[in-house]
Amino acid sequence: MSCCGPNRRRVLGAFAAAALLPLARPVSVRAQVGSVVATDLEVVTITEQSAVLTWTTLGPNENGDPVPVETDTEVWLGPVDGALRQVFADAEPTAFHYADVTGLEPGRRYRFEARSFGVPATPALNVATRLPNTPEATGEFTTAVPPPGRLLRTIALANDVHYGEEISGLITAGLPPGVRQEPGLAPYPEVMLAAILDDLHCPDRAADHLLIAGDLTAEATPDQVAGVHQHLASWGTADRDWFACRGNHDRPHLGSDYASCEAYLDHFDCWGESFTPRQRLGEFEVGELRLLALDTTELDSAGGTIDHAQFDRLREVLLADPDRPTLVFSHHPVTTESGWSNLAGPGFILNAANSAELQALYRSAPGVFLHHSGHTHRNRRTRPDLAIPVEFLEVAAAKEYPGGYSLLRIYEGGYTVNFHKTRTANARRWSARSRGEYFGLLPEYTLGATADRNHTVLRDFSGLARAQ
Repeated sequence: MSCCGPNRRRVLGAFAAAALLPLARPVSVRAQVGSVVATDLEVVTITEQSAVLTWTTLGPNENGDPVPVETDTEVWLGPVDGALRQVFADAEPTAFHYADVTGLEPGRRYRFEARSFGVPATPALNVATRLPNTPEATGEFTTAVPPPGRLLRTIALANDVHYGEEISGLITAGLPPGVRQEPGLAPYPEVMLAAILDDLHCPDRAADHLLIAGDLTAEATPDQVAGVHQHLASWGTADRDWFACRGNHDRPHLGSDYASCEAYLDHFDCWGESFTPRQRLGEFEVGELRLLALDTTELDSAGGTIDHAQFDRLREVLLADPDRPTLVFSHHPVTTESGWSNLAGPGFILNAANSAELQALYRSAPGVFLHHSGHTHRNRRTRPDLAIPVEFLEVAAAKEYPGGYSLLRIYEGGYTVNFHKTRTANARRWSARSRGEYFGLLPEYTLGATADRNHTVLRDFSGLARAQ
């Protein structure tokens, strides 16, 4: 799968100074007094009324090596100028802690302490959570202020399921060392996808729709395509409840393993049989909101392109109703900033000519407000190259740490974006296990800043309100 990741020299050079952390962890043990370390603290999600904190508890095994230790979960919280009180408690033993603190006040600053077995949780030795102003470093966070008006629609943004993948974190020739699922547990792409689908129907998430921006499969074999489609179909109806675009892993393939699928040039397109033919624009409407799914895949490489016919159709659709609120999603990110800030460089994203043409088109279609992408497996907002009011958002992979999705909540006066980790027991376990990818540096690249994961944008969606 070397076509689908960063080049070897760039990545291995970046990791050369890193110590190889143990990736295979034994079965969890129960806590013993004085032995517990609570680490990997992350304030993942901050909304107007809630915050989600995660951490891991470790202790020594008989050889003195750190292994997961099962214990309780507590959060103590209070106004920044007041006393702490316990606001979350779960006595069910776990090593992989997930605390969803609710009932908070919008726009208020709080201080907090996460605890297990009486031990305060601290962030890992990662810059991402130890910078001076991060919530993990300060022990404080401020809840968001929602946009004005009624909540109109909630849309989940996800990507990079890699259904059928068996080793996570490989880039080329078995390097860096990948991570496998623990024996006896379901394949991790299935665990993580099922956890997302389970989450989205819960009352506290209540997603109306799910958008999946590519790489639904590992290599688009017939079995992988059928498997991921079956999971999604059990959640809702295609092109009404959930919408998908193709990623580079979903591209047409060569070889006898694919020969039963529809021919595409000298390749075979298994993904297109169940989803959308290659380089065809997906056009959808949910009320007055327009959703456009771009196929940005090249035929035999990881980079991104949009062919002339698809671009012509996109231009026709947008310019026919340029002010209509529109969300575009594609697998490949678009902006120059994304090209230079991802590990694989500019060749990993949409090519420069297409990127410039696409952003110029968005300038002529002021209804476009957000472009959602995957591919980089990170949470990141990047600046457009032109002065256009479009958010370019990359969402972390569903299949591995931090493992989740973003919720886009659209109000009459704007929208909020919040990233959520999945929270089933096996999803939390796999997320903790896979954070050891890339020599333990995966959190530095994929978690993203608090503002990348959680933010509010003011914008007039009154036209959508009239359509309710």
